[in-house]
Amino acid sequence: MMEILTQLTFLERGIIAGILIGFISPLIGAFLLVRRMTIITEGLSHITLTGITAGVLMTQSVAIFGAVNPLYTGLLFSLGGSLLIERLRQIYKYFEELAIPIILSAGIGLSALLISFSNSSYTEWYNYLFGSIVTVTISDLYFIGGTGIVAIGLIGLFYKELLSISFDAEFAATSGISIKKLNFLFSILIALVISMSMKVVGILLVGALVTLPVAAAIQFAKSFRHVLILGIIFGEAAVIGGIVSSYHLDVATGGMIVVVGVLLLIGAIFVKRMLRFSSDRAKEGHS
Repeated sequence: MMEILTQLTFLERGIIAGILIGFISPLIGAFLLVRRMTIITEGLSHITLTGITAGVLMTQSVAIFGAVNPLYTGLLFSLGGSLLIERLRQIYKYFEELAIPIILSAGIGLSALLISFSNSSYTEWYNYLFGSIVTVTISDLYFIGGTGIVAIGLIGLFYKELLSISFDAEFAATSGISIKKLNFLFSILIALVISMSMKVVGILLVGALVTLPVAAAIQFAKSFRHVLILGIIFGEAAVIGGIVSSYHLDVATGGMIVVVGVLLLIGAIFVKRMLRFSSDRAKEGHS
């Protein structure tokens, strides 16, 4: 298996990474949509950027950290940020929405400060911010695959509990489900998805891949399971279409994935309105 992975071209590595991301991101996005918490991805993506910049600075300044992949420090900061958001939501119990801008502001400020100390080129930071399939290394692929397996495993193990607290937290609490522990677990899932997506989609655009496929899916879905299935289909279409287009057009991968996702959303809204219009016309004809 490892021999096969090492023989992959940069484009094949990028496509495999994108397929994994396109599958998992809408899964988390569906739960975030139900809980009306999609904005949390913006705050965590910026604190993840802080982790990336810290990792890059460490590799440049400390010899023993020279071989450390900045994606791992990004993951650590993302996990820390997700836990901090949960803590802030408890502190500001009646103003929970304050947690996101606090983390987002801290992430932007710290990232700007650390970037100013770094010797990295503009191109390297551009790739982290907006994604690039040509920079996905075999080490990155291992990281994306590993975090993806953990995320899918956690969703599979705690699917019913996550579903319960997402739709009715009070009922879940009376049923004996620990809301605090499940929120902690959900925060870890969000952190995993953001950290695994940033190399392909880019830190500033990862929230779009979590949100856009689900936004398109709810145009047609009649149940939560339909949202999950259609979200994955739209997510994969956006990722694969964006990667192929960005390669041939020589543009930022993340930006192209998001543009394709927006086009799919517009198409879904248009098709839904056309179907509704046809249905209304048919009803008028029968009456």
